[in-house]
Amino acid sequence: MATSTPVHFAVPGTDTHAPRRWWVALLVVGWFTLVSAVGGALGLIFANGMGMPISWLVGTPFDSFLVPGLILLLVVGGTQANAVLLQHLRHPWYLAAAAIAGFGMLIWIFVEVAILPGYSLLHTLYFGTGVLQLIGVLLCLGVLPTDRAATAGADKR
Repeated sequence: MATSTPVHFAVPGTDTHAPRRWWVALLVVGWFTLVSAVGGALGLIFANGMGMPISWLVGTPFDSFLVPGLILLLVVGGTQANAVLLQHLRHPWYLAAAAIAGFGMLIWIFVEVAILPGYSLLHTLYFGTGVLQLIGVLLCLGVLPTDRAATAGADKR
């Protein structure tokens, strides 16, 4: 009969894979992206696009910045809020939530770049936060051999 290996969740204080630095880095990226999504959404909704001309929406499904702002708030901000909350609660599913939030950010930027006529360095910045969030998930899972070796030595004590 085959024996199964126990599943270790990457939760600080109980995991055998993720050093605390990766957990903190993932949390910082999550908070930054959450605050940015909420701020951007409020700017789109209440500041009429934050200086972007309404003509940028010609040829898109939108006739104002209200719906994009709501999508940014509820989808991008909502997934980020869920990821940050689950991580603070040290819930075993926080890495899945962070991965979903990271992919959500990437999809938001892909779609935004595809439908808007202008490009901004902010697109690069927020694409980068999505990538960093996904890298943070991998690091918390212990993909670096040095992290696995360090925790393996600690397990033998």
